[in-house]
Amino acid sequence: MVRSYSMLSGCRGALLAALVSVSALAKESSPGAASPALDLARQLNQAFIEVADSVSKSVVVIKVKTKEDREGGGLEGNPLYEQLPEEQRQQFERFFEKFRGQQPPRRQRPQPEANDLEGNPFYNGRGSGMVMREDGYILTNNHVVEDAEAILVVFKDGREVKAEVRGRDPESDLAVIQVTEKIPGLVPVKFADSDSVKVGEFAIAIGAPFDLEYSVTFGHVSAKGRQVEDMRTLSDQDFIQTDANINVGNSGGPLVNINSEVMGVNSMIRTSMGVGVGIGFAIPSNLAREIGNRLIEDGRFVRSWLGIGIADLREYRRFRDIDTKAKDGVVVRSIEPNGPAYGSELKPADVIVSVDGKPVATTQQLRSLISRKKAGTEVVLDVFRRDEKIRVKVKPDEKPTRDMLASGRKPKSAKEPAGVMELGMTVKPLTKELAKQFEVEVTGGVIVTEVQSGSLADRYEIKPGDIITDINHEPVRTPKEFQTEVSKAKGRILVSFIRDGTPQFEVLKERSK
Repeated sequence: MVRSYSMLSGCRGALLAALVSVSALAKESSPGAASPALDLARQLNQAFIEVADSVSKSVVVIKVKTKEDREGGGLEGNPLYEQLPEEQRQQFERFFEKFRGQQPPRRQRPQPEANDLEGNPFYNGRGSGMVMREDGYILTNNHVVEDAEAILVVFKDGREVKAEVRGRDPESDLAVIQVTEKIPGLVPVKFADSDSVKVGEFAIAIGAPFDLEYSVTFGHVSAKGRQVEDMRTLSDQDFIQTDANINVGNSGGPLVNINSEVMGVNSMIRTSMGVGVGIGFAIPSNLAREIGNRLIEDGRFVRSWLGIGIADLREYRRFRDIDTKAKDGVVVRSIEPNGPAYGSELKPADVIVSVDGKPVATTQQLRSLISRKKAGTEVVLDVFRRDEKIRVKVKPDEKPTRDMLASGRKPKSAKEPAGVMELGMTVKPLTKELAKQFEVEVTGGVIVTEVQSGSLADRYEIKPGDIITDINHEPVRTPKEFQTEVSKAKGRILVSFIRDGTPQFEVLKERSK
């Protein structure tokens, strides 16, 4: 097993300049005299050695056999590897085959067993991870283990142990696995407070890039709070940016500070023309630790949402002319009919400035705070409505995951679109889901979802799927408006509706009791 420590490989200009200065100072020192500058350089050098030695005890290599034994050198499916140009991938492929001494090449292995002569699986994927708890829970990236059929964890001392997935959170690209047998002497990582991380401080990445296990690269924290457009992560999640070299195989490994504390989980890189440009991104440790602990306890991480369309007040130019005393905050642009905030006191054009007393100035901050609230638990929003500051109470609910949206499933706590029963029929907001169910187009109005047999609506042949647009010539866009107009009517009710794309009306002369 090869363990390559590329200490200080990735050293940047600032450190180089410092070492040049140290050398110059050393030359100026009198012969035979001890140089304070060289002593400082040696201390810095020793500090990095100690960090590498300390943290590596908690870092693991994760080998994965995916459900499909894909052709190639074992890195297909890893987003860092997929970004490389074809020529560079082939070069790495040839290197891997020679380096591993694999004969015959993977593409010629027998199918479907994909095992060696001793019955052990061929592992065609690889990543890194870190020990979270002494009882064998390991934190890594979701994309490392999401298609895993078999997982093997390799520790720094050479021990190899099988593992199973405990929980995955595709939205954050985090996952937790657990070894299948008790391993004595595991050393959990120490997490830093990522909110306190400073731009410019040292950053050290440890992992297994391109099968070079326990490689150490050095750089700095380049920026905080970066939002990265990536299909694997949510828009409300930010990243730590670093210039410490992160490559294929580093995924799931730690980014640590000079105190041997984990600042983030290495997750992705920025490329240009398919080639890495020395910009990496790590999931902040506070988020990673929170999600990791929840995955250990519950096997999943539930996010909450309000179901509102929002925009930064400073960025929303069209809102600047509106009379409001808010200088910073988040503008409520819309409220989804079947969302948690529908029916609450929150209104479009409100400016949210705090959540349970914590100030918010951006959409990212609002989403982040709300997503971590327990579903169904009331939160208090400080809101500016024109020139008045008020408090609005609302209960966030469980946010549908991408997997749920793709499969059409709904969260257990998801509310059905609010509806009202009047005239013997139930009407609800015309959502995309209901439009698809009743095979109608999304237009203004409310949709009839149910008609009671023998009711007034039934006698006048109002049918499910009819879209009611007006009551007594007054437009209705929500079930509440429908209910209000019906209650105001006396003697007769003129119902305007659309059926099969054709506007129609009926005059209901009798009210159900």
